Parts: sequence; structure tokens; C-alpha cells
Amino acid sequence: MSSRESHLVELVDTSGAAVGSATVEDAHNAPGQLHRAFSVFLIDGEQRVLLQQRAAVKTRFPLRWGNTCCGHPAPGVAVTDAAVERLGEELGVAGVPLVEVGVYTYFAEDPVTGRVEREYDHVLLGRLPVGTTFRPDPSEVARLLWVALPDLEQRLEADPDSYAPWLAGVTSRLVSHLSPSSLSSERLGG
Repeated sequence: MSSRESHLVELVDTSGAAVGSATVEDAHNAPGQLHRAFSVFLIDGEQRVLLQQRAAVKTRFPLRWGNTCCGHPAPGVAVTDAAVERLGEELGVAGVPLVEVGVYTYFAEDPVTGRVEREYDHVLLGRLPVGTTFRPDPSEVARLLWVALPDLEQRLEADPDSYAPWLAGVTSRLVSHLSPSSLSSERLGG
């Protein structure tokens, strides 16, 4: 984990334009520095999303449930390229095409570790082929769970402290993208 803390992240302004770089550790020390991040949702043929429970050794929000995969692109690296790589590292999944469905900017402080998240978060969606298998890295992922979006929204409202603080925001971006008209169009191949 400590080696990942020394990786560089891309600092951005409130419009998402790059303004510099910092280490993961420095960007997440209070008060935090706004930086580019991504939150991936993988969705199956039944319109369920895959959640992960963050490993206990995570420096920010350990053991909370989050979207399928999160991370930070290095400065100058395309968000989707970094996310595809991270899916391989965390879940052992390769070759899932990703599309951006929105951006969510947020600030959150971990009451346990004192670390902060101040992120310009690109929300990405990938559709899984039938039969996809996962090989989660136990230093990243404690558990996986498939959940329907309406059920996820109810869970977030009923027990927000069990979930990563960004999950409600990125889920709202996904739900907006997956409106009934969008789902009908995608099912018809449009």
C-alpha cells in the first residue's frame, strides 16, 4: 500500500483542467488537494452493478462498500486507460470497454484515518460479458456484491455509514445515464 501512496496524481481546478501533480499521500492529507480520480461501475445483463467492500488495509474508508473499482490516473494518462489497468489490478478483469457517464466532485474526511478525499471524479461504466470471472486482490478488496440499482439507492439512504462517501454521488450520475430511455435505446442496439 505504501508504494501506491507515492504514485503521482493529477491536480486539477474546479473545471477539471490539469494544474500540476502531487503524490497520492500528499493529495489525501488534510485539507487535501483537488485531483483527478475515477469511479468504475461494472454492470451485468440483469442491470445489476458490482460493488466492492474496500480492504481493511486501505488508507481511506477501509471496509466500506464502494463502486466496482476506484483509482487515480497518473498525470497525462487517459482516465479510461488508467481505469482499465486498475480493474486488472484489483479484480483480475481485462478488456472491458468503459465509457464516461458523468463527473462528480466531492470532499470527504475519513473519521478513522483523518485522510481526505478531494476529488474530481470521472464516473465510468463497463458492461460485462456473460461468464466474466473475478480474481480480487485481497489487499484491495474484502468482498464483492451484485446489487440492483434501486436496491443500492435504498441501502445508501438507510445506512450511509456502511458506504464510501462518494458512492451516493457517483451512483446518481450512473442512474441519470441509465434513464429508461437510455436503457431502451441500448437494448435495441442504439
